[in-house]
Amino acid sequence: MRVIVTGGAGFIGSAVCRHFISDLDHEVVVLDKMTYAGNLASLRLVASDARFFFERHDICDGEAVNAVFARYQPDAVIHLAAESHVDRSISGSDVFVRTNVFGTFTLLDAARRYLEGAGKAKAADFRFIHVSTDEVYGSLASEGLFCETTRYDPSSPYSATKAASDHLAKAWQRTYGLPTIVSNCSNNYGPYHFPEKLIPLTILNALDRKPLPVYGDGSNIRDWLYVEDHARALGVILAKGCPGETYNIGGRNERKNLDIVRQICGWMDRLRPANTSCHDLITFVADRPGHDQRYAIDATKLETELGWRARETVETGIEKTVRWYLDHSDWWTPLRQRVYGGERLGLLAT
Repeated sequence: MRVIVTGGAGFIGSAVCRHFISDLDHEVVVLDKMTYAGNLASLRLVASDARFFFERHDICDGEAVNAVFARYQPDAVIHLAAESHVDRSISGSDVFVRTNVFGTFTLLDAARRYLEGAGKAKAADFRFIHVSTDEVYGSLASEGLFCETTRYDPSSPYSATKAASDHLAKAWQRTYGLPTIVSNCSNNYGPYHFPEKLIPLTILNALDRKPLPVYGDGSNIRDWLYVEDHARALGVILAKGCPGETYNIGGRNERKNLDIVRQICGWMDRLRPANTSCHDLITFVADRPGHDQRYAIDATKLETELGWRARETVETGIEKTVRWYLDHSDWWTPLRQRVYGGERLGLLAT
């Protein structure tokens, strides 16, 4: 298949590109604006492959998006391009609305127009997978799981824009017959993760012996999904998923944020021992506004209907991730020095 991967130079997108080319023998067309979170170094393993193509465009640019569809005649779209960091959405929500909502509309309408002229056979086999987040469901109490029919209740500007784009994707399927599929995943982690997020930030701050910030008391719970497991899930959904359906992707790995930080500290103490333990660097800071208490995904539908299951546990995935960052300073050092140095984001202006 020839697949357009929007946001393909980002964290999850680059994992999808590596998996699709190396393991599934797909052709991949990366469509990426190359914001601060886009990094061509994340695609180095596949960028020289004859099945790899790159187009630098904003997904809000309808003319450019239409031209990409016309030029490459894709069989599918994996739509990952999005502003994704909750903290940044708190202090700068406008770009989230533009990219996540209007950008998704632009892509959906380009796909619709493309299929109108592509013939019935192409339209029947085409798939548009809109990749979203479990944050659209809001916050869980101490019990229960998010399933595909859970009511939407977003708390942050980020999750609200993703909820809006989910509804657009579903509406384009119901109104225009565009064969869309929505996936909602839990928190991703792993190699090539931009260092503003909890796990890579903790690893790199620990390496530099800087404070390890933990919001509130660290009791907020997330369901962690290793990024390569997520890439495999999207490959399965592309091959077997049904248009109009939603699939939740989760690793069944619920952990408190504080426990994640402590686990990283344990590995850093083993692999990069210093005079004092990394645990001593843990610093509790004021909580984030609108911070959801708990997320947890019920991935039963994906597991039973399509046969996917996460391979990594938090324990195996965290170890792999820590070791990867320690071995790949060439990837993260330029980001740490010139793009994001570890300062706190998302603080409200006073």
